[in-house]
Amino acid sequence: MKWIEAKIEIHGSHEDQVTDLIAGVFYDLGLTGVVIEDPELTPAEGWAKDAIGRPECPAVTGYLPLSNSGHERLARLYEQQKRLSGDHGFDIQLIYREIDEEDWAESWKAFFKPLKVNRDLVIKPSWESVVTDPGTMVIDIDPGMAFGTGTHPTTILCLRLIRAFMGKSSTFLDVGTGSGILSIAAAKYGAGSIVAVDTDEVALSITAENLARNGVEPERFLTILGHLLNGVTGRFDLVVANILTNVIIELLDDLHRVIEPGGIFICSGIILQHRERVALAMVNRKFNILAVETLDGWVGFAGKLEY
Repeated sequence: MKWIEAKIEIHGSHEDQVTDLIAGVFYDLGLTGVVIEDPELTPAEGWAKDAIGRPECPAVTGYLPLSNSGHERLARLYEQQKRLSGDHGFDIQLIYREIDEEDWAESWKAFFKPLKVNRDLVIKPSWESVVTDPGTMVIDIDPGMAFGTGTHPTTILCLRLIRAFMGKSSTFLDVGTGSGILSIAAAKYGAGSIVAVDTDEVALSITAENLARNGVEPERFLTILGHLLNGVTGRFDLVVANILTNVIIELLDDLHRVIEPGGIFICSGIILQHRERVALAMVNRKFNILAVETLDGWVGFAGKLEY
């Protein structure tokens, strides 16, 4: 299958604000997973020394199918890019190219290396081997055409918060699952049952493959194609969403329907400037904030639903 790689490069000031706005545009086009490139990002501890070099400028990249609908969305992306430039005076540029799915997937292998997230969890790509200490859990993952290698700060924040708040035999909901990495971590930390939701059929297929690759039995997980909580029934002890600020706030409006009283909500994908906005939204919806973690300009929250 062929894809359109659409990258919007950002030049000048207010880069964090522009990045968040552009990521929101991609989301509006149906792309919940984007690649955010930041030249100032400090690699996490354990990041491979032979990893790909830092980008020259901040950028947001998304992938569209090479089809009539993909070209229509690319045209809408171009119009939105022009609108942002005109309305806000941002210096941003859209660059796009056609790529083969195999080329895209292979490109990950140039820089996706084993990463130690915390003292007892290591993430590694399926094509790599790793030697770990006794008691260390390993997530074996192949992102394919989905998003989520575990190396982005927002994913690391979610993984650390899942470790802190996952109870044994908890029911777990992963909203915007991508490659399924958070669902795999939940399974390894003791989740009894897992539901993973995404708007992308490809992502759900990859999630199922990665869960199976990590020994999660089919009867323990369910994948659902849908937007946010559409199609989700039942209640969960722990809900995780690693998405965008505006989407998290939208999700909060319906979250009470699917989270157990006293359940935990973990979220990230939030830039530091939006920290107070998300905190206020959570408190207003009866969540007692239990933890706030920051990493490289990103924020992660854990809150408990209080009735």
